Amino acid sequence: MKKRRIIIILGPTASGKSALGVKLAKRFHGVVLSADSRQVYRGLDIGTAKITKREMQGVPHYLLDIVSPKRQFTVTQFQRAAQRVLKRIPTTTPVFVVGGSPFYVEAITNPRAFPNVKPNPKLRRQLEQRTAGQLFSQLRRRDPRRAAAIDPKNKRRLIRALEIVQTLGRVPIQTPASTHPVLKLGLNPARKKLYRSIDRRLMQRMPGILAEVKRLYRQGLSWKRMEQLGLEYRWGSRMARGLVNQTTGIKRLKGHIHAFARRQLTWWRRDRGIRWIPNQRSAERSVKRFLAAS
Repeated sequence: MKKRRIIIILGPTASGKSALGVKLAKRFHGVVLSADSRQVYRGLDIGTAKITKREMQGVPHYLLDIVSPKRQFTVTQFQRAAQRVLKRIPTTTPVFVVGGSPFYVEAITNPRAFPNVKPNPKLRRQLEQRTAGQLFSQLRRRDPRRAAAIDPKNKRRLIRALEIVQTLGRVPIQTPASTHPVLKLGLNPARKKLYRSIDRRLMQRMPGILAEVKRLYRQGLSWKRMEQLGLEYRWGSRMARGLVNQTTGIKRLKGHIHAFARRQLTWWRRDRGIRWIPNQRSAERSVKRFLAAS
């Protein structure tokens, strides 16, 4: 019996990962597992550019909308959820992992990747007194590899990373060979093209993001929690509260998303196992060879 075959489609935000994942899954009769740290949350749709039912084109998608945004959901919890899903999928079915969250991709492909470090309330109280900038600087000194893939404004994640560093000396991301055959395909559009795609997509979504932010607040999601849920919700909530006008807010949001895309690429480029693909046809050829050989 063949082992489960996993194809990872990765790359920066707005590079076309979701659309390619659907096309490849349809072509090779597979399913898609989302590896996105925010699309796990119900109701976070427009701000996360979550794929719609229509865009799925009938391809089964998993690990979307599995938890309330009011809850904190860790990568370890995500990993357990992914393992439960994989047990239900026949091993003969190709699994396409689509996402730009490096640690969530690792959570699916490498069950030994994350440490089970218990919360340290005393340390958390101490770290909570510091600004996000101070926490990020400390993490960059202690574990630059983890710092390269983290949102430098997200205090919750920064504190958790430092908590693990304090316990283990660094945030360990092991990359031994997966127990399943894995193919990594990377999308890396030209920088100017990527920025245009980011800006165009943001402007198309911006009215919906603001409406979504206001709806989430009416449903009981706090402004503080929205600050933790990524750039679109952070800046969208600030615009909704009148802390910044829309012109300034959108300009800053674009700049922050550009920087986020650069951090994603910096992280992925360290992985020599990634096959960078120029187009769909190249991706199909790579997947065909991989499935035939594995």
